[in-house]
Amino acid sequence: MSPEPGVLVLAATPIGDPRDASPRLAEELRHADVVAAEDTRRLRRLCSELGVTPSGAVVSYHEHNEASRTPELVERLGAGERVLVVTDAGMPSVSDPGYRLVSAAIAAGAPVTCVPGPSAVLMALAVSGLPVDRFCFEGFLPRKAGERARGLAALAGERRTMVFFEAPHRIEATLRAMADAFGADRPAAVCRELTKTYEEVRRGGLADLAGWAAEGVKGEITVVVGGAAAQVSSLEEAVTGIQERVAAGERLKDVCAEVAAGTGLSKKALYDAVLAAR
Repeated sequence: MSPEPGVLVLAATPIGDPRDASPRLAEELRHADVVAAEDTRRLRRLCSELGVTPSGAVVSYHEHNEASRTPELVERLGAGERVLVVTDAGMPSVSDPGYRLVSAAIAAGAPVTCVPGPSAVLMALAVSGLPVDRFCFEGFLPRKAGERARGLAALAGERRTMVFFEAPHRIEATLRAMADAFGADRPAAVCRELTKTYEEVRRGGLADLAGWAAEGVKGEITVVVGGAAAQVSSLEEAVTGIQERVAAGERLKDVCAEVAAGTGLSKKALYDAVLAAR
C-alpha cells in the first residue's frame, strides 16, 4: 500500500526585519522533513535569529539546480514527507524558485499549502500612495535596453497600478525608460530597503525619480507605477454606447457609473444626457 503523499509548504520569509517572521514559519522550520532553501547560508542565519534548529534535512533549491532537484523533492513528497520551501526573502515562486516544484507536486497529487507573511509587493503598494484597488505584478524587466523598451511600450496603456522589481545598478536606466514609455510625469514610487534600517520611499514623476536615481541608489528596490489615465471619449459617443447597453437590459445607473469610471466623464452628465436623448 502506497503511503499518503506528503505536503509541500511554501513559506514566506522576512524581506528585511527578522521580527516579521511568523510563529508558523518557526514551527515549520523545526518540524519539516526537508527544508529546500534558496541559500542555505541565509537560512542558517535566519534560523539563528529565530532560535530554531531544523530537525530535517536542509538542501539547496535555487535557479541553477531547480530543474534537477525538483524530481527528488517530488519523490520525497510521494514518500509522505513534509517539504518546506523558503527563499531569501518573501514568498517562494514569486520571482523566486518554487513554481516548478508547485506544478510538479500538483501533478503528482501532493497537497500544496503556504505560510503567508512578508511581501515586498504588497508593502510597496501600501506605502506608495498610488491606487491599490487594481494592480498587476510585472517582476523584473528585461536587462537589454531594446527588450525593456518593447516590454514597457506594451504596458503603456495599462490602467492598473504596476509593480516591478529592479536591481540598484539598473534603476536609473529603468526609470528613464519608463518615463519615455509612460510619460515623464506619470506618478511612481521607488521603495528601497523595505523593513530595513535605511528604508526609503521616494515618490514623484518618473523623470524626477530618474534624476534622483542618477546620484546612485543602493539596496533592494521595488518600483510602483501608476496606471494610465482613462481615455476620455466624447459625450455623444458615450451616450450612444450607454443607450445600446440599456436597450439590452442593463440598468441605466449602473452603466453610467461604469462608463464614467472608464472614460473620466461625469456620471451625472452621462445620466442626464441619456435622459435628454430619449
